[in-house]
Amino acid sequence: MSALPRLAGLLLAALAPLTAPAAAEPPPGLRGMLVVNEDNSHFFGSRPPEEMTLAGLHAWVDQYAGTRVTHLFLNPNAMRASFCSRTRDAIWDPVNGREPDHPWPRHARRLDAAGLDPYAVWIERARDRGLSPWLTMRMNDAHSVDDPENFMHSEFWRRHPEFRRQPAGPFPPSSNGALNFRHPEVRAHVLDFLRELLERYAPDGLELDWMRFGHHLTPGREREEAGHLLEVVREARRLTREWGDRRGRPILLGVRVPSHPDAAAGLGMDAVAWAREGLVDLVVAAPFWSTSDFALPAGEWRARLAAAAPGVAFLPGVEHNLRAYPLGKSVPLDLAALRGFAARMRHEGADGIYLFNWMDSQTRPVSAADYTRLLREGLAPAALAGKARRHVVTYRDTVPRGFSAGVQLPLEARPGGTVQLGAGPGAGTGAAWLVVGLADRPGVATARLQASLNDQSLAVEPESGDQAPRGGVARAVRFRCPPGSLRAGEQAIRLRQADDGPAQEIVWVEFLIGGEP
Repeated sequence: MSALPRLAGLLLAALAPLTAPAAAEPPPGLRGMLVVNEDNSHFFGSRPPEEMTLAGLHAWVDQYAGTRVTHLFLNPNAMRASFCSRTRDAIWDPVNGREPDHPWPRHARRLDAAGLDPYAVWIERARDRGLSPWLTMRMNDAHSVDDPENFMHSEFWRRHPEFRRQPAGPFPPSSNGALNFRHPEVRAHVLDFLRELLERYAPDGLELDWMRFGHHLTPGREREEAGHLLEVVREARRLTREWGDRRGRPILLGVRVPSHPDAAAGLGMDAVAWAREGLVDLVVAAPFWSTSDFALPAGEWRARLAAAAPGVAFLPGVEHNLRAYPLGKSVPLDLAALRGFAARMRHEGADGIYLFNWMDSQTRPVSAADYTRLLREGLAPAALAGKARRHVVTYRDTVPRGFSAGVQLPLEARPGGTVQLGAGPGAGTGAAWLVVGLADRPGVATARLQASLNDQSLAVEPESGDQAPRGGVARAVRFRCPPGSLRAGEQAIRLRQADDGPAQEIVWVEFLIGGEP
């Protein structure tokens, strides 16, 4: 098919909004979700060649069967495909005449040579084992664009530097080098692959992952150019409906966008407007990668989506790591931190939890034993009750120009200041602590802090052997929260240094609820 007829078809689709009324409730299966996202390289790079077999593919799915996981979101692409595609380079295709020497392309090619398509196998196996299989398409992956010869880059990207956002701009390479959807050729390239996925596979749903990576339009003109992304979402909806009708079973459509609804809209990814038009069944709000966003406004998302399209499900996404502020040290989540995130999100009305970079190895932030425990127990409110949880000050890592990233730390302790932190359903009359982390400065070992919670003074407690991961913290000071003081929702924490010694720096703040540190 030539480019001009294809582009004409896309234009017609963009001019014909899909205005089917939203259902009163999310489609069956989109309540109480626990999603694991399997990226495009993990399986191939984490297993030996001997496991590139039908049994090896089945074993990957089977670890989630019979657990609290409800959905497997399978990612078949970045710039290239991890299968033998007709519209994109395969991950094993040569670059400048040389085949990539890496387990990911070698193992993906080994499966293809054996006549095994992992995504077709996984979709069928997941359904057989009671799991809902979705495909999640990375819309604009920009891994390693500062290394032009990296094997991950498509020939389309290599041949067309004029289609990139701002190749020599003042932004990180992943923002500069991403493709710009204002170009009709870019939209056609993306939709060709999306169409191939639906022709080739029969998933329960298709997610458009706009967070790999989160910048798709001309810098500073994202709102003005948002119609280009809307065009793609409209065509995706048309195609999922068409292929759902052909296959005799619905194919749902989801989107993954930045963690704040106004930040998403400001970057051209107005998921609330897409929902209002009847284009999506599921909205996932998530950070990019730098940190999990513990202040992700699930309640605001839920309220806006309820007003726009009551039948759309909402999931907050969590990453594998935490940073308290943009230049802070990254640390992995532990189960208590994951439970804290989930407790707040579910308290604010989220329909479930979406785990990104929580695969069974490599980026998995917890031990194998804790991962098994997570799968077995899940993250529903009943599973969280009575378990230790942490609520941590973080920030938003994907926002448009001029939009607050919600950064509150670091804080100079001498003058001090007020920090806002949500505690989900609160602590009730149970045990709770405020934990404040100090950076490594002279005098840190003997420095004294004062803290109040919602204008109520807190008593400092003797320090313990708390081993929770906290980035850049040389010393953690903890304060007991009196019973009933840590209420549901947002809390105001006032902190300041109470001694005349060397000035200190506060680099971490969290609540610990329901158990000794």
